[in-house]
Amino acid sequence: MRIAKNWKDFEVLDASSGEKLERWGKYTLIRPDPQVIWSTPKSSAWDKADARYLRSSSGGGRWEQRSLPGTRWQIGYGELRFRIQPTNFKHTGLFPEQAVNWDWLDGRIRSAGRPVRVLNLFAYTGGATLACAAAGAEVCHVDASKGMVGWARENAALSGLKDKPVRWIVDDCKKFAERELRRGNRYDGILMDPPSYGRGPGGEVWKLETAVYDLVALCAGLLSEDSLFFLLNSYTTGLSASVMEYMLGVTVGKNRGGTLRSDEIGLPVKGSGLNLPCGSTAIWARE
Repeated sequence: MRIAKNWKDFEVLDASSGEKLERWGKYTLIRPDPQVIWSTPKSSAWDKADARYLRSSSGGGRWEQRSLPGTRWQIGYGELRFRIQPTNFKHTGLFPEQAVNWDWLDGRIRSAGRPVRVLNLFAYTGGATLACAAAGAEVCHVDASKGMVGWARENAALSGLKDKPVRWIVDDCKKFAERELRRGNRYDGILMDPPSYGRGPGGEVWKLETAVYDLVALCAGLLSEDSLFFLLNSYTTGLSASVMEYMLGVTVGKNRGGTLRSDEIGLPVKGSGLNLPCGSTAIWARE
């Protein structure tokens, strides 16, 4: 498991009974986590959390505000800054475990020794986009949600990166990739973090297990001749890291050589000293 262990503004303080206690900057939140199937004693710190997300039996849920003074604040990771805002779906606008992939992307781009063009699909609030832009890449950021793209642009401004060469695109990722292929546009690096399930603007159903292979195969055609990497992330428990690695091998790696790897990614838990699994990543990289 690769661990995002370089955070200063974020940490998982404890995890027990289907929940995790996290520190986001100055504030602590309790959020559900289906991976936390164990029950261990909870310290008094749980009772002092600033907010807790409570699931509803009918679906969704709500935040129980305790001592959270506002609805948004900022945290940093190195030179990157992010707006944090608890949403109605338990999320905060950032997946901190992805920092381990940001660090990998940063190193890969900086060591390339040449201009690098990156396509980031399902780009959310822009963590990977900002990491790539800060490392010197030209980035195309694509997400179907106008609100998420706006949030990502705000994060870019907070990070001092608003003037970097980033294209901010609101579009269906598959349709955008198809158009880029017809236009003849190519990228040196592609990354994607597709959702497990969703619906498109026309009511199209997206289910990761049945749709991701075709999307990866499509996007393999968008790689340049001297491409550097293809990174695929998943939070779907039914799609293992090994399966994603195999998909990259028979699509992206075919006739390109390079190396393949896949790992769980996770976060350290301060209270227990253990590591909390938070999804999987598969990577194809040119040697």
